[in-house]
Amino acid sequence: MFKLSVILLAFSAPALLFSADEASAPATYKSAADLMATLMQSAQKTPAQATAPISNQSHYRVNIVRRDRPGFALAHDTGPAKGSEVHYIIDGAATVVTGGTIVHAAGETGFRNATIEGGETRHVSKGDVIVVPAGTPHWYKAVEGSVTYLEVRFDVDLSK
Repeated sequence: MFKLSVILLAFSAPALLFSADEASAPATYKSAADLMATLMQSAQKTPAQATAPISNQSHYRVNIVRRDRPGFALAHDTGPAKGSEVHYIIDGAATVVTGGTIVHAAGETGFRNATIEGGETRHVSKGDVIVVPAGTPHWYKAVEGSVTYLEVRFDVDLSK
């Protein structure tokens, strides 16, 4: 029941952030077949992390993401990816670290090769939900084959 409540909150939270113009727009619909085709096309270009956009507006981003290997640590506190996010695991499994401190390899300053020191490590699989508040470090540390998830970001860029 808790997971269902979190999922419903995740999908209703962006609706609370719409402007009047966005709220009056027709609904967005993408079929599973279209999303999977887009995801496979994206995987041909970027196999480590493929994305199928569902709806990316000024205050929210909704995508299907598929990873076949670990990513690098991030904390979305500034820029166009700023905001809180919800990941609903559709398929596969992974180890995710949240919280803690982002650390960079010696001599590195960008996001590449960034990891997390400390934090909370959890194994996630189909049906699990991760809620990551804005600015919270998070990292897909290990991926078991592949992991596919619905990513919902909200409060993305309130300046636009």
